[in-house]
Amino acid sequence: MALPTFMRHLKVLETAGLVRSVKKGRVRTCHIEAAPLMEVQGWLAWQRQVWEQRLDRLDAMTRALDSDEDKDKDERTA
Repeated sequence: MALPTFMRHLKVLETAGLVRSVKKGRVRTCHIEAAPLMEVQGWLAWQRQVWEQRLDRLDAMTRALDSDEDKDKDERTA
C-alpha cells in the first residue's frame, strides 16, 4: 500500500476517534483508542441479540408452517 493511501486511511480512523497518532521526526506512532471500540462492541452485542430473536421467531414460524403442510398432506392421503 502506498504511503499516501495509508495516510488517508489513517486520517479516517483518527477522525472516527478509533486511532490516535503522534509524529516525532520521521516516525509516526499509532495508538488504538479502546473506549470507542468498547462502545461498538456493546452495540454489536445488542444487534446480535435482536437478530437472533428475529431469526428464532422466523424459525418457529417456518416450522409451524411445515407442520401445517404435513398435517394437510396426511389428511389428503388418508
